[in-house]
Amino acid sequence: MSIWFRITEALGALRSGESLAEVFARLRTPPERSAAFTIAVIALGAKMAKADGRVTRDEVSAFREVFTIPEMEEANAARVFNLARSDIAGFELYARKIVALFGTDDPALCDLMEGLFHIAMADGEYHPAEDEFLARVAEIFGIDEMRFRTLRARFVPEAAPDPYTVLGVRPDTPMDEIRAAWRTEVRASHPDQLAARGVPEEALKLAEMHLIAVNRAWEEIREARG
Repeated sequence: MSIWFRITEALGALRSGESLAEVFARLRTPPERSAAFTIAVIALGAKMAKADGRVTRDEVSAFREVFTIPEMEEANAARVFNLARSDIAGFELYARKIVALFGTDDPALCDLMEGLFHIAMADGEYHPAEDEFLARVAEIFGIDEMRFRTLRARFVPEAAPDPYTVLGVRPDTPMDEIRAAWRTEVRASHPDQLAARGVPEEALKLAEMHLIAVNRAWEEIREARG
């Protein structure tokens, strides 16, 4: 059973007038976490796309950069996006339903945040309303401020991204600890690790972007310290 078929089933089970947020309560078993993850990124991304008051083609096409969507499944992906965009339920309800499904401290929540940051930057601009949106989602997910800054630094160019922030360490952190932090992040981006967290194969591009960011940060620190 493909992930998109499972998503279609989950959407079909919604009763008339029922919020898309209710889907997350029905996708609790491990094999269904991938479907829940996919719906979560698309649904929260749709809510965020309205945060700056407009939905651009770039933001919509960004979903294709996060997920490999077969041509025959594009209609199902669009349905999730449109349901979330028109749903009167707020994004905070979505976020609470998602964290209830995955559980606090689940690494998949950071994977999900990375997908949202990528979508936020799709139009080349990081709007203050998007930052406020993502900070609130992170708060609901239980992601602390330092981790949030680390995630943001990997996607949002604030001049040049600080490599220490990207790796979640301080400038005075010993080199062996920085190396350990880098290796931890590299391992976390391995496809097997993502699959174990419920990240679907269709979203492995997230791992590629994660790996590029942490490797670049590690090389900058190595060069700076000689």
